[in-house]
Amino acid sequence: MIKLRGPLRDRRTLLVFVFALVAPWIVSHGAVAVLSHAPELHGLEPAVQPAPDTVDADAAEGEAVQVLEGQLGDGPVYRIPIQGVIELGLAPFVERSVLEAAQAEASVIILDLDTPGGRVDAAERIADAVSDSEVPVYAFVNRAAISAGALISLAADGIYMRPGARLGAATPVDGTGETAPEKVVSVMRSTMRSLAEARGLDPAIAEAMVDPDIEIEGVVAAGRLLTLTSTEAQELGYAQQVADWNELMAVLGTENLEVREQEANWAERTVRFLTHPVVAPFLLSLGFLGLLVEIKSPGIGLAGGAGVLALALFFGSHLIIGLAGMEGLIIFGIGVVLVLVEALILPGLGVFGILGALAILTGIYMSLLGGVPTTEDYTRAGMILSMTLVLVLVSSWFLIRRLPANRRLTRLGIFLGEETARETGYTSSVRRDELMGRKGRAVTDLRPSGTGIFGDERLDVVSEQEWIEAGSPIQVVASEGYRHVVRLIRESEPEETVSGES
Repeated sequence: MIKLRGPLRDRRTLLVFVFALVAPWIVSHGAVAVLSHAPELHGLEPAVQPAPDTVDADAAEGEAVQVLEGQLGDGPVYRIPIQGVIELGLAPFVERSVLEAAQAEASVIILDLDTPGGRVDAAERIADAVSDSEVPVYAFVNRAAISAGALISLAADGIYMRPGARLGAATPVDGTGETAPEKVVSVMRSTMRSLAEARGLDPAIAEAMVDPDIEIEGVVAAGRLLTLTSTEAQELGYAQQVADWNELMAVLGTENLEVREQEANWAERTVRFLTHPVVAPFLLSLGFLGLLVEIKSPGIGLAGGAGVLALALFFGSHLIIGLAGMEGLIIFGIGVVLVLVEALILPGLGVFGILGALAILTGIYMSLLGGVPTTEDYTRAGMILSMTLVLVLVSSWFLIRRLPANRRLTRLGIFLGEETARETGYTSSVRRDELMGRKGRAVTDLRPSGTGIFGDERLDVVSEQEWIEAGSPIQVVASEGYRHVVRLIRESEPEETVSGES
């Protein structure tokens, strides 16, 4: 029968480690409700956009996007900004905004786009939310909708572009700027084609934005990636050109409706902050250090609580934005269990510790990758993991070498320090204040130390000043732990003890 040793004998400590495994799941699912992560969670049926049986490319060419009079309702206009680089932290914001627009019975949703692109998996999540929206969604290319921005634009019911705006160049690239592997390019190409077909647009145009090998006579030559200006997009029937926001409202017939500008809430900003590549290593380092300190200290302490909280924030935030999956969290949990077995139940074998460490690193690495990881994603995950290991090593060295010598922490009683004075909390034996003033006789000569008898108790004593002969009457004048100081009782002093009794 295996017996638990060390801190795991405390049931409360065991609960801490169990909570460390389930807290990320609780945090992620609770935050999902706050962020309105998916329309299905609120009982809304996604709107299905039927694809036409056939696409007449010739008829689509040269046609502008038209909005039928009376098609839109009289609800508010929701304006959702998609600015800057598209990353996974943006997806929950757009999903929540689309859901709120449906609940508010909005007349239309406008995606205000000015982006150079970003993560493909983030763009796909946003495109899915746009495609499933019950409210009509239109893309307003304010300056540029490049790469992932083009994918999001094609998911909308229509595209409007300012003069000088750009749309296209959707080939996935890695961290070095090189074209991603064919597998990733193929997924992007098919996604763009299916979106164009669903909107009744020429799918070849959409594919040419992804694959430079596609040639379209009069539009783009082979070997060149397609990027459309607002004029070209209008001529090809991909967009309608508008001067500015006010003209767009006039074209849609919503110039007199309320416009609600959407902004990220505190939960979305927090999630994006916690998943930042600079913040994530600190969360992991704090989590590891806290659990290591807790393992070495019995009971439940501040370090263990901080470690559990840091790991819950890391995995919870990455689960919300879609980087982490439950498989990564499960592998991480298995690694923690193996490390605990090595440290507390079967110490010294090494096998469980090595397997546990590998499982922990694997789980963290998987939690840093998205659904469609590119070379850049693998590189970023490796950098974050490396930074975490460096921070843990440096922090461990600092804790071991520097903190015990901190005088302030020593004065607070957190560390004992190297002094052995009574004032610093060090005692080698129990103080016996009741011996003060007691009288007895010296059993041996005190030169200056020896033995005295006080009643029925023999004590090791030391003379205060002079040597004292055996049998002389003595009195305790100081008791300092194990050291009892006595002085000779002169004949002129009244002797209360004659036979060694006090």
